[in-house]
Amino acid sequence: MNRIEKLSKALPEGADAALITSDVNRRYFTGLGSSAGTLLAFRDAAYFIIDFRYIEVAKATVTGARVMLQEKLTEQLDTLLKKHGAQTVAIETDYLTVGALEQYRQKLSGYEFLTDSTLNDAILSMRSVKEPQEVACIQKAQAITDAAFLEILDFIKPGKTEKEIAAYLEYCMRRRGADGLAFETIAAGGPNSAKPHAVPGDRPLQTGDFFTLDYGASWGGYCSDMTRTVAVGEPTEEMRRVYQTVLEAQCLGIRTAQAGVSCRAVDAAARELIYKAGYEGCFGHSLGHSVGLEIHEMPGFSPSIDPQTLCREGMVITVEPGVYLEGRFGVRIEDMVWFAPDGTKDLTNSPKELIIL
Repeated sequence: MNRIEKLSKALPEGADAALITSDVNRRYFTGLGSSAGTLLAFRDAAYFIIDFRYIEVAKATVTGARVMLQEKLTEQLDTLLKKHGAQTVAIETDYLTVGALEQYRQKLSGYEFLTDSTLNDAILSMRSVKEPQEVACIQKAQAITDAAFLEILDFIKPGKTEKEIAAYLEYCMRRRGADGLAFETIAAGGPNSAKPHAVPGDRPLQTGDFFTLDYGASWGGYCSDMTRTVAVGEPTEEMRRVYQTVLEAQCLGIRTAQAGVSCRAVDAAARELIYKAGYEGCFGHSLGHSVGLEIHEMPGFSPSIDPQTLCREGMVITVEPGVYLEGRFGVRIEDMVWFAPDGTKDLTNSPKELIIL
């Protein structure tokens, strides 16, 4: 069963059709990366309407749906909805804007657009379990990310700015075949490393800094995500203690992450270690998030997630504990783990023992 057939079977009770317009879900279901296109799925058929720019590649790529050249979209949608006797249309509530929904309601006034999250949740659940080819793309993206880390170590020196290092890191990934960045690189030195989502600035690195890089390559539409913190010059004993605490918490999180285990329990294991080490209040974000076509997917390792949410075979989730001492320094270490058929696999191969440059 291909993904479009799965979409048709996932239609909520009371919905006659599913309307897919987001870039990410359109790519997930059709296999085509494009900036436009509309997928309309019924229980017994599906149609992919795409403009002239993509029609040739769409016909060669898309299976499970009839590919149609876009002419007058709303008229085409109306014709198809009437053909299949549809009255109600489920939408992607996480992706369709209020403005776009109102446009559909005005131009297709004879139909009811369902705004509950049933379809959206079903799609996110499908995407949370990666197929082998998806994992292969994530592994390729991470291999590029790992290789770039080893190269960037020679570039990180006192006097280099966060912006310079972030720019060179992107070059390293592009040169190794990355399609682009999975997200905007975080490059944070000294006191900026205490800000979990610091934006690279013009501050030059100084001897004695911790320097955090949180970045990833995109390949084949899929993301990678890795964080490493290195010392620029000899770290203090306190810096070493914080680093070791985060490293132990990260390793414990990875060991705890097994199929069938509660996602909340994975977070709790790492968080308890950090708190017992004396850093309660210094780890204010979740332990990790799923990674796929988007850099942040569901589920994640979080203290607020439903305790019934379990790690499942096929998921790829980050493990990224941190300790942040405001105004001074911070440490974060992040790997991606894959719940493989034969156990949990760490997809990240970069060294994570403390590196002193």
